[in-house]
Amino acid sequence: MSEAIAFDTHRFVKHLTASGFTEQQAEALASEQVNLLNSNLATKADIESLRQETKAEIQSVKAEIDSLRQETKASIDSLRQETKAGIQALRQETKAEIQALRQETKAEIEALRQETRASIDSLRQETKASIDSLRQEIKADIESVKADLLKWMFGALIAQGGLIVALVKLL
Repeated sequence: MSEAIAFDTHRFVKHLTASGFTEQQAEALASEQVNLLNSNLATKADIESLRQETKAEIQSVKAEIDSLRQETKASIDSLRQETKAGIQALRQETKAEIQALRQETKAEIEALRQETRASIDSLRQETKASIDSLRQEIKADIESVKADLLKWMFGALIAQGGLIVALVKLL
C-alpha cells in the first residue's frame, strides 16, 4: 500500500522528546508508527482498485448466472419435450393395450356365448328327449289303464248281464 495519511513525524518526534523520550527512541517510534499506518490503512487508490475488482467479479458472476439461466432454461425445455414425447408414447401404448384388451374381451364374450348356446342347445335336446320319453311312458301307462278299464267294464257288463238273467229267471 502507498502512503495513505500525511503523518507529521517531526511533530510526533518533538512531542515525544518533550515528554521524556530520547530522540533516538522517538524517531524509532515515529518510524514504526508510519509503517503501522501505511501497512494497515487503505488508501483511496486501494479502495478504488478493490471497487474495480469487485465490479469485475460481479460482472463475472452475473455472466455465470445468465449462462446458468440459459442452460437451465434449455434443460427445462428439453425435459418438457421429452416428457411430452414420453406422455404421447405412453398414451399410444395405453390406447393400443386398451384396444387389444377390448378385442380379447370381445373374443372371450363370443366364446362364452357359443359355449352357453351349446349348453342351452344340449339342455334343450336332453329336455326334449326326457319329455318324449315321459310321453311314451305316460302313453303306455294310459294304454295299460285303458286295457284294464275295458277288462273291468266288460267284466262288469258280463256280471250285470248275468245278474239280469238271474233276476229274470227268478221272477
